[in-house]
Amino acid sequence: MAIQTSHNKYPPFPSDITTAPLVSISLAKLEAGDKAESDAFYEACKNLGFFYLDMSGSTLGERIVDGAEKLHKVQQEFFKLPNELKEKYGTNMDKFYAYRFFPLTIRDPNGEPLRGENYNMRKDDILGNCERLPAPQLVLDNQELLERYVRDCRTVIDLMLEDLDTHLELPLGTLGNLHRLTSLSGDHARFIQAPPAPWDDKRIASGEHTDFGTITILFNWLGGLQIRLPVTDEWVYVKPVPGCAVVNLGDALVKFTAGILRSNIHRVVPPPGQQFGLARNSLVYFSRPENVVIMKRLKGGLIDQQPATEPEKEEITSHDWIMRRAHGDLRGIYTAKGFEFRTPA
Repeated sequence: MAIQTSHNKYPPFPSDITTAPLVSISLAKLEAGDKAESDAFYEACKNLGFFYLDMSGSTLGERIVDGAEKLHKVQQEFFKLPNELKEKYGTNMDKFYAYRFFPLTIRDPNGEPLRGENYNMRKDDILGNCERLPAPQLVLDNQELLERYVRDCRTVIDLMLEDLDTHLELPLGTLGNLHRLTSLSGDHARFIQAPPAPWDDKRIASGEHTDFGTITILFNWLGGLQIRLPVTDEWVYVKPVPGCAVVNLGDALVKFTAGILRSNIHRVVPPPGQQFGLARNSLVYFSRPENVVIMKRLKGGLIDQQPATEPEKEEITSHDWIMRRAHGDLRGIYTAKGFEFRTPA
């Protein structure tokens, strides 16, 4: 039975624009240990670092899509809440795992500045691994849904990490033991809403980035995500595909594997074609290494066969790495050349 999603409630993604050459990996086949699918997954992780994860035919995958659809409705309700209510759960409580907004120069019909918004919810809050930060009642009312979604996303991520261990010729559990579900980490679910806005080259360029965690699972209902092709530097749209998540690797896996795996630069622009002028929502799950993990090259397997790298200039934990990257202290992006530092614009 085909997975039911709400993509058909929105104008169609245009058929006449260049889209990213993402391969589609079947979660059901990965779960079944299909070697050809596993090989295709590994090649995608090395070559582009982005791929579609097709959830059809997998009980787990179809449950994730169902959860994403339900959370999509929750986030739309959340962003309709009065700004003063949302701001009570803002960065005065926590600088990152909080409601955050970014005023734009354009205004709504009442003259109020429109804002880009997101809300980061820690995995450890949702699963009860720590004392919970205050949260809006709407979020608390959907605790069961959030917990199931987090656990399901992590099950898929753990499967992918185990598959990567095999391809990297590392002892099974090498990567998984850096990402234990019950250990404190920077894992979080994120609600995102971008209001209708014109194309703005400066603002778009400032948002070009690579993810600085491990693996990201993303659901979009409108276009707007773009990746930069490694060879040509061309920016191309990632088309939302019903029943599929967009999965990408983060910088942690590049660092751990001495560059065997790829974290690709991407950005968000206004939706194309008939979708232009609509508010755009995204639902993201970011996995990160445990807070105490030291961010450095691992040892063993194919990693030992890679060219020598310069010793780390400083020993930094995953928690510090995430906070410094999130707040612009470690400015830069990962490309085929490695980590390229950038000065503030």
